[in-house]
Amino acid sequence: MPINPALAKEFENVVGKEQVFTEEADLHSYSYDAAVLTPVRPAIVAAPTTQEQLCKTVKLAYENDLPITVRGSGTNLSGSTIPQSNGIVILTNRLNKILEINEEDLYAVVEPGVITAQFATAVAARGLFYPPDPGSQSVSTLGGNIAHNAGGLRGLKYGVTKDYVMGMEIVDHMGELVKTGSRTVKYVTGYNMAALMAASEGTLGVFSNIVIKLVPPPKASKAMLAEFDDVNKSSETVAGIIASHIVPCTLEFLDNNCIRYVEADSKAGLPVDAAAILLIEVDGGHSQLVEEDAAKVMEVCRKCGSTNIRVAQTAEEKLKIWEARRNALPSLARARPTTVLEDATVPRSQIPAMVAAVNAIAKKYNLEVGTFGHAGDGNLHPTILCDRRDKEEFTRVEAAVDEIFDVALNLKGTLSGEHGIGKAKAKWMEKETNRATIEFNKRLRLALDPKMLFNPGNKFV
Repeated sequence: MPINPALAKEFENVVGKEQVFTEEADLHSYSYDAAVLTPVRPAIVAAPTTQEQLCKTVKLAYENDLPITVRGSGTNLSGSTIPQSNGIVILTNRLNKILEINEEDLYAVVEPGVITAQFATAVAARGLFYPPDPGSQSVSTLGGNIAHNAGGLRGLKYGVTKDYVMGMEIVDHMGELVKTGSRTVKYVTGYNMAALMAASEGTLGVFSNIVIKLVPPPKASKAMLAEFDDVNKSSETVAGIIASHIVPCTLEFLDNNCIRYVEADSKAGLPVDAAAILLIEVDGGHSQLVEEDAAKVMEVCRKCGSTNIRVAQTAEEKLKIWEARRNALPSLARARPTTVLEDATVPRSQIPAMVAAVNAIAKKYNLEVGTFGHAGDGNLHPTILCDRRDKEEFTRVEAAVDEIFDVALNLKGTLSGEHGIGKAKAKWMEKETNRATIEFNKRLRLALDPKMLFNPGNKFV
């Protein structure tokens, strides 16, 4: 839907003509994200470069009743950055400064458009550690990570993005800056709005500056790859490691489909005949304790039926292991025209049941599914390889996804561990919660967004 030229001119006056996009080709670039959903071109795109411009852009959009979609890099898998046809996309990737890295008090202050991996590298150069490491970290932004509460390989031991948000400044619907949280470890001044904003998916306001917690890096680590000739044995091993009260920093699962596609792409030396592999890393402050934990993990793997365990002897070998895991999704995505990636998550003890159910569902609907994921925290990524243009096949895909969610919920799990709800999963929200919960959230949202213009159609329907 074309934007009123006079209103477009007002946005140009706020952010500069070169930071406003209204041409059809430009709008198409911001009409989709990584979810398998129909693209929607917005009416206008604006890219503020300062906090003042961000506040004025939000205020102008809200006063003119434009639905507001905030977008960083658009790598999300939930459809939450697919805009409204009569709305505005506000890009935050030009707000990309690291404003402070405080080595004494272990925090950083950043703008929302900072790239995750670049931030982690900058922090590491100062002798500190930012653990969250989503698979999209080389391109995703910290603002987007917080908006979807992104996880990553290290989530089992170190937690996810929300665990590192100490405070922030939020632009509200009036274009005012709302401050919440602090640079201090303890904070009880006012409501904990920073926690509420994590996983809010752009429905409550727009991030400006963010205060992020940092930690000292581990001094020692050991990585290994355990092979299995049976998928059930590998998933039982995951439950066994957790039950032994060892918490690896990473505990990742790849089934045979993933192994074969990743090895074909990366030539990492993965065992293509294995039914499944676990990629495991333990770390800590003392090398002796790390060695003891690694020995216990290997003992559990052997007891549960691992046919071979390879321990990385060098930093290069360790890097190769984790690069192979990070290549799982790109490798699968190259196999077929459409990749439907889910992240239904279950209690860790239910991993064996969830893996078995996914395999049964794939067989029932005659679909190729590669499953990988953060098995240590129950967060699996069943990935269906298909072609959306084949309507009959995609009907089977949609039915399979429904069943995957049903199984996860029956196992006391959740619809999404780290990808978010957005437009893609909003229709299932009531199934996990109840109508009273949905209405409660809507009332809360309405209090902060009286016109319901912040990312309408997302999370709650």
